[in-house]
Amino acid sequence: MDTSSLTSRMIRAAKLDVSLFEEVEHDTSLDQQALLVVIIAAAAAGIGALLAGIIGGVLGGLLGADIMAVGGGFMVTIFSTIWVVVFTVIGYYIWAFVTQWVGTNLFEGTADFGEVKRALGYAYAPQVLNVFSFIPCLGTLLSFVTSIWTLAAAFYALREALDLDSTKTIITLVIGWVIIMVISFLIASLIGGAGMLAGGILS
Repeated sequence: MDTSSLTSRMIRAAKLDVSLFEEVEHDTSLDQQALLVVIIAAAAAGIGALLAGIIGGVLGGLLGADIMAVGGGFMVTIFSTIWVVVFTVIGYYIWAFVTQWVGTNLFEGTADFGEVKRALGYAYAPQVLNVFSFIPCLGTLLSFVTSIWTLAAAFYALREALDLDSTKTIITLVIGWVIIMVISFLIASLIGGAGMLAGGILS
């Protein structure tokens, strides 16, 4: 795979270059590259979370925390990091499916699933910056900024892919995003419960 073209497209997506989303919408050869953008973004977020866990564990050790508890917390962090990557990819497909269905069935958009999926994949590009989320005081702010940034990129991606006006695109985007947030909350609750169980076993 041409990494230079991948990097170039990710930068253009992050710059909200409308022509990029129109370009990838029609290029069926970019299915794997769009998925790779999502995986890179998810891995960046996972690495950021893992580094945050490592830093927290080290600080906990320096402050005299129970070593076994710190080790258990670290293992839970690894477990959660893996789930960040897995769920981000799953969420990507769900988000593409929901927005494509809403856009075509409620607003007579013209895109098929592949077109929406490719365009949305590149909209994840800003989330690569979440690799820096381990930095104290910056992580929460960075997560908020990249989320808004991704939504802005997704707006242009969906507008170009579905050929909708701005109002219909926003409605489609919001419906899809709300559904993803609900699913994310439910899965996070399950993962949190499993994480607490694992932490109890390891501590």
